[in-house]
Amino acid sequence: MVLPRGAVESLTVSGPEWLSGEHRDVEVRWQPADKVPLAGTAVEVAFFDGEHVTACYPGTLAHVGRGSVGRSVRVDLAGGSLELMIPAASGASASLRFTFSLEKLEPAAGLRLLRIYQRIAAGGAFEVRASAGVIGGGELPPRPEAARQEAAQLRSYIEDLEAVQRHCEQYFPIPDELTPTDRIALRMARLLIQGHCVASPFMTRARFTLNGQDSPTLRSLLSGEPHAVRGSTAAFALTLAGRHLELGPVHFYHPHVTVDEEDGRRALAALEAGRSEGCEVTVRPVGGECFRHLLHDAAPGSGWTPVPLELPGFTEPR
Repeated sequence: MVLPRGAVESLTVSGPEWLSGEHRDVEVRWQPADKVPLAGTAVEVAFFDGEHVTACYPGTLAHVGRGSVGRSVRVDLAGGSLELMIPAASGASASLRFTFSLEKLEPAAGLRLLRIYQRIAAGGAFEVRASAGVIGGGELPPRPEAARQEAAQLRSYIEDLEAVQRHCEQYFPIPDELTPTDRIALRMARLLIQGHCVASPFMTRARFTLNGQDSPTLRSLLSGEPHAVRGSTAAFALTLAGRHLELGPVHFYHPHVTVDEEDGRRALAALEAGRSEGCEVTVRPVGGECFRHLLHDAAPGSGWTPVPLELPGFTEPR
């Protein structure tokens, strides 16, 4: 319905100061309101590569509205919120803000939020859509490389934590803080669970107790010659957020270890005297290297060659 200017004496708008006022010489038009989904409608956020959907995440429509310069859409996600501003002007760029918190979330839920953030940070096309059709969308510019790297490192940490929790069947929220030592132990744990051999920076020596038996190999080792040593421990465990996470028995190994010189002399003298039982000796990998770990039920397919930890900012153990 259209009321021409001649039929309208005045138009009064009530509201805040910036909006209210009386207008004359105006044309008034009534038209059907846009059909938009109601708040609480189930929606999904889809990301595209060309016409191919690369990822899709469920959410709930929290708000959809229209103002004088465009439309606004807000989608609630578990632990996060996505706000989209779509200008009415043709060719104007839409804007998107994604906020989330990992507080009190378990790793699986946290990973979903980080994946959404990484999709947004990578840039590209996306849509918010309900069963009735597309509500809004646009083309996102890529975020700075530093922001993407930070998200990748955080995701790597949570993936490690999720794998260890699943293996140990102990589930708890993502810890707020993590020491460098805990971070290294967590990465080691995940690699061990995956069946890899890992060099442990926490094990640079081992101490053995002799049982009284003599052999040329033992005498050679005690005399300072490098030898391979293999042993086992009851369990590999780490403590995170007050939880004791035990992976199970592990083997340790190094192809070239030597005995501490003083221990070697004392043990050789005990062998000569027939009193070596109970004598303790310390062995260390040559060249300042570390012992290598492997879970008890894993097969050393790589021949005990350790895989790198690949933790930015940490020196790789050898």
